[in-house]
Amino acid sequence: MDLIQYQDFLIQTAKSLFEIDSPSGFTTKVSEYVYNTIKEMGYSVYCNNLGNVIVKVEGKDNSHPVALSSHIDTLGLMVRSITNDGQLMITPIGSPILPTLDGEYCNIYTRDGQIYTGTILSLSPAIHVFDDATTRPRDEKNMAVRIDEIVNTKEDVKALGIEAGDFVCYNPKTIFTESGFLKSRFIDDKGCAALLITILKIMEKQKLVPQNLTYFCFTTHEEIGYGGSTLPSDIEELLVVDMGCVGADLNCTEQQVSICAKDKVGPYDYEMTNNLIQLSKRHKINYAIDIYPSYSSDAAAMWRAGYNTRSALIGPGVHASHGMERTHIEGLINTMKLIVSYIGINE
Repeated sequence: MDLIQYQDFLIQTAKSLFEIDSPSGFTTKVSEYVYNTIKEMGYSVYCNNLGNVIVKVEGKDNSHPVALSSHIDTLGLMVRSITNDGQLMITPIGSPILPTLDGEYCNIYTRDGQIYTGTILSLSPAIHVFDDATTRPRDEKNMAVRIDEIVNTKEDVKALGIEAGDFVCYNPKTIFTESGFLKSRFIDDKGCAALLITILKIMEKQKLVPQNLTYFCFTTHEEIGYGGSTLPSDIEELLVVDMGCVGADLNCTEQQVSICAKDKVGPYDYEMTNNLIQLSKRHKINYAIDIYPSYSSDAAAMWRAGYNTRSALIGPGVHASHGMERTHIEGLINTMKLIVSYIGINE
């Protein structure tokens, strides 16, 4: 199957997803985008009570339901308190690498629908003013949001409608380079969500039917640990499509699809993982096998919720995860090749 012809659709879908602020707990707009995009293709799609978008695709055999899962929630921040001089102290949502946020532009969303802009900064932001500008820790006790409004006191900020509990969403800075790299925050996991939407587009255009009844699941609470806990109850196999990691003691590159044998929760299903390896070999897909000791996925939430479901994990190699991430179009395409092989629409 020629997947390259859908590369432009994949890139545009990814860009559209990255443009929508969606930290865990603030995902309504991204769920609506995914729902509407897939609904327009003619699929049966619904949102569950927590905002997960679920697409049910009938297969040649509906007796063995399987699922693909990617998450559309991201890392983010929330206002913790307002300082006396009118800055916003923050608390993280998920586990962003806070030092990488020093200097990032952001949006502040109030509970009454106002949106303000700002910049995330160290509390010692100027070398000409603060002796510890280069040495002060970059953590939630020592960083704040400078609002782009004339404010000098806590009361000035509150008059804008900004309160503790408001979401702070930082700029993903998405770029596709001429050399094929996707640079952006939140490739984990909007890059993979774009892959699943592209596969649905391919199936619609080419009138393809998967081997088994297949759920395409877009979850909204993965970054805080329970995205996979409300998936359809009849799933027998779950293939989680999330980022692969690139770095020390790991095999995967940004051009490959990573097959994860084990993360911090434990090994993934042996037979499913073997099948993915054999599919990669058979179809000449550029892959690597890795172990991620500081990683968990929707599968962990599913297992903790008591599902009797086997699971495996794949994804494109992503450098600098939870920071300023990067992958390559080859890694995305190789991941897509493995997904279409797994669901049986590549022949």
